[in-house]
Amino acid sequence: MAVPDVPAVPDASSGAAPALARAVALAELDRQVAGCGACPRLVDWREKVARTKRAAFADWTYWGRPVPGFGPPDARLLIVGLAPAAHGGNRTGRMFTGDRSGDVLYQAMYDVGLASHPTSVSADDGLELYGVRITSPVHCAPPANKPTPGERDACRPWLVRELRLLRPTLRAVVVLGAFGWQAALPAFAEAGWTVPRPRPAFAHGARVRLAGPDAGQGQGQGQRQRQGRGLDVFGCFHVSQRNTFTGRLTPEMLRDVLRTAAGAAGLL
Repeated sequence: MAVPDVPAVPDASSGAAPALARAVALAELDRQVAGCGACPRLVDWREKVARTKRAAFADWTYWGRPVPGFGPPDARLLIVGLAPAAHGGNRTGRMFTGDRSGDVLYQAMYDVGLASHPTSVSADDGLELYGVRITSPVHCAPPANKPTPGERDACRPWLVRELRLLRPTLRAVVVLGAFGWQAALPAFAEAGWTVPRPRPAFAHGARVRLAGPDAGQGQGQGQRQRQGRGLDVFGCFHVSQRNTFTGRLTPEMLRDVLRTAAGAAGLL
């Protein structure tokens, strides 16, 4: 299944404010993501989970579709995970919502000043993110939390389009886990940033500076400067229960990475 094009973002001469145009285009991207059916194994799994449910959520109507990104369209900081959880995002329709991993992430974001609440339980709970958007290189819940490389690659065009729409404001990215790191670096390159060669290895606390995209011919100096800004990419252990229950990733470690990334993004 081909990934449909996202409407182009009009420039100021079109009569639409650029920020508003990007917001409209990002909302359309999210709508298209939620309707994707490109990976049969993932479609079968997410829909099966939504039908059978978990006993604790028997009264829920599961989302059961690909989960789009969450956060403002002018985000300066992006958090990239792995994939929605079967009974978390696949149930609520929001990334990192309603599961243990999300509890750890949103608490840390709240502690640092990037979220309005320390928890997220549903898509209509009023949670706001301050200058931050959360997304994933795979938008469907995978069996055993393990997407295949083919599924990761099939989903990459969505991440590339999201990055291109966020590019005017995006200044920093936190990537959770090695899988997300391996998926995100090629997407950054496709979206216009320059990724060092050889590609940087994932590590908790890693920080890599990507050179900004070159502006096209005929653009003004201000537009070239905006498009040419680089991107700081930070590595962080994933907020999986395996990492948080064993102490491999502590709340303090997570807060430190988020605080540093938010500072690089100009949010703190």
